Amino acid sequence: MKTFTVLLLFCHIAFPMKHSLKFILTSSSGISSFPEFVAVGVVDDVEIGYCDSNSERPEPRTRWMEKIIQNDPQQQDWYTGQCFKIQDNLRANIEGLKQRFNKSEGVDILQRMNGCEWDDKTGDIRGFIQFGYNGDDFITLDLETLTWVAPTSQAVITKHEWDRERSKNLHWKNVLTQLCSNYLKKYVTFGKVFLQSTDRPSVSLLQKTPSSPVSCHATGFYPDRASMFWRKDGEEIQEDVDHGEILHNHDGTFQMRVDLNISSVKPEDWSRYDCVFQFSDVKKDVITKLDKAVIRTNHVPPSEFPVAVIGVVVGLLLLLVCITGLFIWRKMKNNGFQPANKIDEE
Repeated sequence: MKTFTVLLLFCHIAFPMKHSLKFILTSSSGISSFPEFVAVGVVDDVEIGYCDSNSERPEPRTRWMEKIIQNDPQQQDWYTGQCFKIQDNLRANIEGLKQRFNKSEGVDILQRMNGCEWDDKTGDIRGFIQFGYNGDDFITLDLETLTWVAPTSQAVITKHEWDRERSKNLHWKNVLTQLCSNYLKKYVTFGKVFLQSTDRPSVSLLQKTPSSPVSCHATGFYPDRASMFWRKDGEEIQEDVDHGEILHNHDGTFQMRVDLNISSVKPEDWSRYDCVFQFSDVKKDVITKLDKAVIRTNHVPPSEFPVAVIGVVVGLLLLLVCITGLFIWRKMKNNGFQPANKIDEE
């Protein structure tokens, strides 16, 4: 449940602004299957960048972000420096919190979310930064008073310490209202076509063997705000259905799959099933009927092996027999073997 908490922490926060740039940073300890540090950059709910404690450099997650990095290598260097610097800072903070809460073992999660919101109609900018610890809000900076707000008694010590760092809090205000807004406007302008466009997927039906589930596979779609499911007689079904995760493609698009177990589906009922792909904000769905004729598979029944293939196999076996016989004959000759009639003449 802790790993699930990592992904959902701060999700309750909502701002009425039209555009947003957020950086969600997570430092954890006691979770062997999760990196000690993960950072995600998000523009208008679209993931644009990622880095973790196992990677050497931040990874752009959209095609337009890749182009920005290519045109501005200094920005890549800045993100790389920030990624490693923040790792050290959060790691030190989580160790301090563990001592304060007298925790020597178990799972601990410290998150920081910072960024800004921009209303492109009014021009209003709103910056924010806050920390969460083990699933609860821990401390938040009030950019108007440049003081920290502690919702719990455990955060009061941190509040008093950070309130005294006036110059640092002023620096945060400049970063969150000036630098962040400049980046956000640049990203929205440069990525506007991508943020407002959709790439429809290529959908295929795949199956390993006749007894395997039929996988409805969609690839090449953008953005990732999409879903896919199986229907029977026009109604979505959950039984005998396995949903896969949305995965990244190398070109910045996405792929996903949903499997249908057909072991209990009668051949005459196949026409009642179809696979549906849909974007969250696009009305027209991509519908693929369950049809054995369009299923792609690598499985070839024995009865369908080409005659030419059988001929090649037989030819190879004959060649192998000839080579083996030649090898035996040479070996016997080298050992002094002679035909019987030759021995009689001597």
